[in-house]
Amino acid sequence: MTYVRGSAKRPDPSRSPARQAGVLAVILKGTLAGAAGPPPENPSVPGAGPMIHPSDPPSAPPTPPVVSARDLTKRFSGTLAVDGLSFDVGAGEIYGLMGPNGAGKTTTIAMLLDLITPTSGEIRILGETYPKGRERILSRVNFSSTYVSLPLRLTVWENLRVFAALYGVRRPRERIRELLERFEIEATAGKRVGDLSSGQKTRVYLAKALLNEPAILFLDEPTASLDPDIADKTRGILRDIRREQGATVVITSHNMAEMESLCDRILFIERGRRLVEGPPREILERFGRATLEEVFLQVARREREPA
Repeated sequence: MTYVRGSAKRPDPSRSPARQAGVLAVILKGTLAGAAGPPPENPSVPGAGPMIHPSDPPSAPPTPPVVSARDLTKRFSGTLAVDGLSFDVGAGEIYGLMGPNGAGKTTTIAMLLDLITPTSGEIRILGETYPKGRERILSRVNFSSTYVSLPLRLTVWENLRVFAALYGVRRPRERIRELLERFEIEATAGKRVGDLSSGQKTRVYLAKALLNEPAILFLDEPTASLDPDIADKTRGILRDIRREQGATVVITSHNMAEMESLCDRILFIERGRRLVEGPPREILERFGRATLEEVFLQVARREREPA
């Protein structure tokens, strides 16, 4: 499916658990629809080598792609937030989206989840396209963000029980107990989400995201509010579900050490455009830097220079 501004209104898909999950996801989308600032001209960053043009083909993933984006573009009232992004994510790959605030990372994830409609471009997930395959896609993916809350007046157990029903999870009680134990938050089950610490909330959101054993897991800053010990354990869980379930993970984070150690490949986005893509080691070599943090600082500080 290719999205073009002014296309016909989408037909309403039939009501189903997957559709209900999608509706609830839209209600809970929080800040996902935030727009990035308009991108000016994008000359090469010093030391980065030649720029990748937005129309260049994406690098090949190590396995057959389960997420594909072609010329993905999003405008908000004249502001260009995402500008012609193209990339593929392979099955079982941990793929990072990296860039300064306002680069377009969260907007890109929102489009991949069909929470906002691209101005133009093409998205294909698990061989399906929106809107025709929306129910089938949503039943096999999930999402978590530190910045998107669950209903605060419901208890942890009530929240997870609702989502388990929406996703048609078999043996939901056992699945919820398993995830609470895995994230070391069993004691929070009877507490209201609004009464939890930020770190506890983050782990509840991650538990929600794993309820349906998703084929693709979209994570927006998943460890931002976690202490170093729990963050490290969470990264271990992500590696485990990749190994155990063959799950694909698409992740954004400003923890550069985390991205460097966790991701198979990274797409660095600058002002809504694809700057560089590849394994972390290749990106370091291309920029002539020792760490991804040095790469990030080089690009971010260049962005803030006056025109």
